[in-house]
Amino acid sequence: MALKGLKVLEFAGLAPGPFCGMLLADFGACVTRIDKTPYNSIDVLQGGKRTLALDLKKPKAIEIVRSLCRKSDVLIEPFRPGVMEKLGLGPGELLRENPRLIYARLTGFGQSGAHAARAGHDINYVALSGILSLLGRKGERPTAPINLAADFAGGGLLCAFGILAAVLERHNSGKGQVVDHAMVEGAAYVGSWLIRSQKLPIWGRPRGENMLDTGVHFYDTFQTKDGKFMSVGAIEPQFYQELLEGLDLQMELPQYEDVEKSKHLFEAIFLTKTRDEWTKIFQDRDACVFPVLEMDEAYEYPHNRER
Repeated sequence: MALKGLKVLEFAGLAPGPFCGMLLADFGACVTRIDKTPYNSIDVLQGGKRTLALDLKKPKAIEIVRSLCRKSDVLIEPFRPGVMEKLGLGPGELLRENPRLIYARLTGFGQSGAHAARAGHDINYVALSGILSLLGRKGERPTAPINLAADFAGGGLLCAFGILAAVLERHNSGKGQVVDHAMVEGAAYVGSWLIRSQKLPIWGRPRGENMLDTGVHFYDTFQTKDGKFMSVGAIEPQFYQELLEGLDLQMELPQYEDVEKSKHLFEAIFLTKTRDEWTKIFQDRDACVFPVLEMDEAYEYPHNRER
């Protein structure tokens, strides 16, 4: 395993921190999780980690943590700025005792700035990144993508990347460092292509009227006869032609003309068959058309099982 031998100390928190620790554990790191007392039983990202429940209000618990940090390569903490310092576990103290320690601070707004001490959740971080303004259908409110963009992609995943970059840098310098990771910035970084491509022809219209935000008939989801859905992503002309043939459309249907009319036509056609029937029709066509699977179905889907 790539990270075998890397010792990580993870302070229990909400989704981003545990996900960051899980990623490192999945690649072989030895992750010890410091749990609160009473034990948090709702976290589902504990796999592959050791756990130690401590009451951090007690001096003995703090001494145990300091002892663990002296032997660790990485620390992950999810608290608001100042909390670790009040506990006597700030980076100043711990890096003095272990100069090679990589001290990762995973928060919503980072360690500095006007909002640093404020509470927030994924929807707030994505909102301030600018990304949320782009998500949603025409005429509707911005739609948050559950808590994937900031908590997981821009939070835990990018923080793990930052930690590994710091590990590589330590090979050269011999020194650890503080990784100040803010989920607002992480969400914006994940959205780099969206932000930098706004002047391209594929954008430029209000939310929900562009090619990649369900504004066209060849890049959207469609309900089927049984109340399920199919995903369509036939952007390139050759895929679009395969899509039309799969839908048994004999008429001339230009890809970029009268997209609203075409969308209504597609909606009516997809309602004539079940999701499984459409899946069978398109399984041998290179049309970028696939079923929208429920969570419990995704694990059993043949291709996913083969992987």
